[in-house]
Amino acid sequence: MLGQLLHILAAAIVSWILFVTVDVFFRLPEAGGVSGASAIARDIEAGGGALSGGTMMGNIVCSPDASAGTLLAACGVYVAGIPGGLVAAALVFIGNRICHDPGYAGTTGAVLATFVVYGFTQVGFAATDFIAGMVIAILTIQGLSHAHASRLLARLWRVRQ
Repeated sequence: MLGQLLHILAAAIVSWILFVTVDVFFRLPEAGGVSGASAIARDIEAGGGALSGGTMMGNIVCSPDASAGTLLAACGVYVAGIPGGLVAAALVFIGNRICHDPGYAGTTGAVLATFVVYGFTQVGFAATDFIAGMVIAILTIQGLSHAHASRLLARLWRVRQ
């Protein structure tokens, strides 16, 4: 039981680093790339958060980004190994096109997560550890405190610039 909890915690940390790094690399904190992202960012800023972090959070809500890609890839690996993760990446790509998302953060996140999750399954982790871990990682960005999460994302964005 304790071992599985540690695996989930480790998976949450790896997932968080993966999806935040991909989203920052694809410049999601810079501007709202899809409809609704800027409105969410302004609302978060009005609530005491950072505009650039709120923009990234708005992009996460409005289109499949690396967080959704990572979660779906973990589900795909759970169901069918690497081919399942790559099918999930293809579905994220289609979702991005439906949302008129000009970037490829979600697809890239899903492809990377497929191989990361599969790699961890080779050393004793389960894909389900990453499913649970990714839900926790998303919760830390979208569910606990918009103001604090947006400020953290804004600091990470300033480092990238």
